[in-house]
Parts: sequence; C-alpha cells; structure tokens
Amino acid sequence: QLQLVESGGGAVQPGGSLKLSCAASESTGSDYHMAWFRQVPGKERGDIAEREGVATIDADGPTTYADVVKGRFTISQENGGSTVNLQMDRLESEDTAMYFCAAGWCITVDQAPYARTYKSWGQGTHVSVSS
Repeated sequence: QLQLVESGGGAVQPGGSLKLSCAASESTGSDYHMAWFRQVPGKERGDIAEREGVATIDADGPTTYADVVKGRFTISQENGGSTVNLQMDRLESEDTAMYFCAAGWCITVDQAPYARTYKSWGQGTHVSVSS
C-alpha cells in the first residue's frame, strides 16, 4: 500500500511562512488526486471526517483551495505526484493544526474536498502559528 510521509511542520509567528512536503513511497500512477487536509487541536485525530480540506492537485495539474487559504497557500507537485508540496505564506493563528497528506484515485471534482474520498494518508506534521 502506498505510504505517505509528511515533513516541514514547525512553529512560526503570524505572517510567517512554512513549506510542507509529502513524499510517496512509490508511484501514484495515473488519475490520482493528492491533497492536504488539516485537523485542529481538540478534534479526534482518528476521525478522518474531522479533517478540513486545504488544497488538492490532480494528475493533470489543476488545483483547488479552501476559501480560507486562497491567495496564501500554494500546492504543487514534483515527479508525477511522488512529492507534493504546500507552500504556506502569511500564516495566521487559525492555521495552527496537524496537516495531513492524502492520496486518492478516480476522484471527481465534487468528491475531492472530502477526507473520506482518499485512500492513503500520512501520519501528519504539526504546524503552530503563534506570537
């Protein structure tokens, strides 16, 4: 089964930047969607449905973003989806969360924002934004 490993989390002050990366253990094949989700403190980590969609990118390149991060976050991919990055700029305290990378296949545009659509998940990387 595909393994995903996130990196790049940390602590930053409001207005700062972080870049998260997600490395896949093998090729993601074709017709994939890669996505970043986040889970805020206090939410049950094991409940995938509690994870909020942040950004998605599919095999052909189109991207989508949650309204709260549009213009601040940028999702990108390298090596045909084997690495997916999330550049986060102008971070706000509300961005504090555990960030998860996810992979799914044969996903429609309507399905892409929902966590339960995705089949493979990483363990997460924590982002803390505070002064």
